[in-house]
Amino acid sequence: MKKIFFLSLFWSITFFCMTPFLAAENVKVNHSPDSKTAQKPNIIYFIADDLGKYELGCYGQEKIKTPNIDSLAADGILFTQHYSGSPVCAPSRCVLMTGKHSGHAVIRDNHEIQPEGQRPIPEDSITLAKILKAQGYATGAFGKWGLGFVGSSGDPNKQGFDVFYGYNCQRVAHNYFPKYLWKNDQKVPLEGNDAKLTGKQYSHDIIMEEAKNFIRENKNQPFFLYVPFTIPHVALQTPENDPLLKEYQSQGWNDPPYTGGKGYLPHPTPRAAYAAMVTRMDRSVGEVLALLEELGLSENTLVIFTSDNGPTFNGGSDSTFFCSAKNLRGLKGDVFEGGISVPLVMKWKGKIAPGRTSNTLSAFYDMMPTFAEMTGAELPPGTTDGISLLPTILDSGSQQKHEFLIWDFPGFGGQQAVRFGDWKAVRRGLNHNPHAPIQLFNLKEDPSEKKNVAAEHPEIVKEADALLKREIIPLK
Repeated sequence: MKKIFFLSLFWSITFFCMTPFLAAENVKVNHSPDSKTAQKPNIIYFIADDLGKYELGCYGQEKIKTPNIDSLAADGILFTQHYSGSPVCAPSRCVLMTGKHSGHAVIRDNHEIQPEGQRPIPEDSITLAKILKAQGYATGAFGKWGLGFVGSSGDPNKQGFDVFYGYNCQRVAHNYFPKYLWKNDQKVPLEGNDAKLTGKQYSHDIIMEEAKNFIRENKNQPFFLYVPFTIPHVALQTPENDPLLKEYQSQGWNDPPYTGGKGYLPHPTPRAAYAAMVTRMDRSVGEVLALLEELGLSENTLVIFTSDNGPTFNGGSDSTFFCSAKNLRGLKGDVFEGGISVPLVMKWKGKIAPGRTSNTLSAFYDMMPTFAEMTGAELPPGTTDGISLLPTILDSGSQQKHEFLIWDFPGFGGQQAVRFGDWKAVRRGLNHNPHAPIQLFNLKEDPSEKKNVAAEHPEIVKEADALLKREIIPLK
């Protein structure tokens, strides 16, 4: 226990000294007489785990059925140029929660803490949940956390969430039949589960029931529901006798068994299992949408769906078979487009005109200023690297544009990237060569990042280099 305490204290002090974080109490709250808390819009944010952009029907998927997420796009707006915070789980969620791009964020890789959890974000971080809680919102997180073990500075209950239910630790979340889940700081045993290939209680279904109960319990006040799904992150597992699995097994796909390895469980029909998991997640989205209609909340609720990074490459998944990244280069773990270009669809009945598509350049760290503008919160200067997307969402007013987007990812050999306009600069292998050369791509002409044109545009390379050096603050 002493080791865990001092490790948590060390990271908190280190990160506090490195970055000028502001206490959440500095977020200004609109308490004017004309401001009625009950009239503030509800926000539901679904984030899939390792879902490829092109694994959704609304982005062109033909094998996997996602009718409910497709309906979000049909009834609202689909973004074509949205980016995750990072190419892997924990740092991407840190960017989302804190509104800082990964050159400024305190979590930049999947650092493990034993016996359970990941490196915690500082307790005084300004997070989405703290901002909305200060505006009178009920706040709930249901799914996978990954930003600090229970009791640490990064505990979701210390980061603005009234209630958390699910997996605190990403590593434990590699199994869908765990022995327990967490409800705030309490372990909830799951009878009949032994963290094996099968069990009695499928974690995704249990978590979603809790999420729906949160909506019912807070239907008369504004709420922020954050649902970081574990699906479709491997291991490949579905409930016993799952009809969705049987449906996909009947498709006649050539589906060779996955024998397992590197910590992941085997599966006799991995392609069918993967598709069944994605469709199960889609069905859960549909259940939430139906509940909003039942409770009369649809017209006052913004519903958002995205993914934390690009599609994965291990555990029996088959991104090639499903064209999960389509023509984009790279997968999860890459700062190429395939690792960071993710889906983003939104629905807000009566506010967002149906059937819209936007090519606005956007990223995870735009959610903080967007939600702040929606709810009347005033963010102190320097709180976020994002811009509000509300003008685009509502198709009203002038949309501010990003000068650039930045990624700093120490994993997978050490990588950095910056996008500005149609240019994308990438550095790789930085852990072995801190002065690795910049690769340059024109995404308008070469969306697959096949042709490195750095030698032809030295002035653009120089500009990219300056941006990377200016914006990426080294971690200490």
